[in-house]
Amino acid sequence: MTQARRLGRFGVWRTASLVTPELAAGIERLGFGTLWLGSSPAGDLVQAEELLDATSTLILATSIVNMWQDQPQDVAASFARVQRRHPGRFLLGVGAGHREATQQYARPYQVLAGYVDVLQAGGVPRDHLVLAALGPKVLGLARDRAAGAIPYLVPPGHTRQARAVLGPGPLLAPEHKVVLDTDQDRARALGRSTVQPHLGMVNYTSNLRRLGWREDDLSGSGSDALIDALVAHGRPAEIAAQLTGHLDAGADHVCLHLLTDPGTDPLPGYRALAPALGLF
Repeated sequence: MTQARRLGRFGVWRTASLVTPELAAGIERLGFGTLWLGSSPAGDLVQAEELLDATSTLILATSIVNMWQDQPQDVAASFARVQRRHPGRFLLGVGAGHREATQQYARPYQVLAGYVDVLQAGGVPRDHLVLAALGPKVLGLARDRAAGAIPYLVPPGHTRQARAVLGPGPLLAPEHKVVLDTDQDRARALGRSTVQPHLGMVNYTSNLRRLGWREDDLSGSGSDALIDALVAHGRPAEIAAQLTGHLDAGADHVCLHLLTDPGTDPLPGYRALAPALGLF
């Protein structure tokens, strides 16, 4: 079975600190193929192992282990431990993070390529490794050295360009934000609160400029058009149509990033979306 078929068409992206074993089990019951642990989960992979223990078929993946925070030798050893306990159910996503958040950030492409070298020398198979990639250079690395790419904060237009770089074989699994709310102003406000901090990060703004977004779209808290392109909102069927746009553009899998008010249980939202996504 290919990696894309194992992951399913839709998965859930959620900040790792907000994921519990109970939530993982609920996501599995709803038919989502993969749970992506976001926002630099620890490279010891202890949380991923605990979540795999709590489920039976769900694929766990990292999005991403930050190469500046964890030594590749340690991550490779952790991967081997998880793989022994749960063979075939874990996918290691790694990446360079953000210049603005990393004091030692320099030569990210070269460091990432070296990181991949060490991971693979330590026993991480290419088909269990994916890279955070936006621009053509790192997409090329994901194509040539890993199973594929996991772009973050991208519209379907980027997916189309990324598939052209990757070619027909490698996995392409973009993240896309979702707000379940038919009130457009309220939905945009929630989406904007998550997107706005990313507009101060050069890797994201450079990528959006390559896609044709202008300075007035990227300045401040972002234009309405930009927010609408990056955050699907409305009824479940409307959201499903926008997410399916990534599949139509060449994605194999879409990482659904549901945004809710702080303290809100996300499981009812996933439950509302699952039928529209064809999961049950």
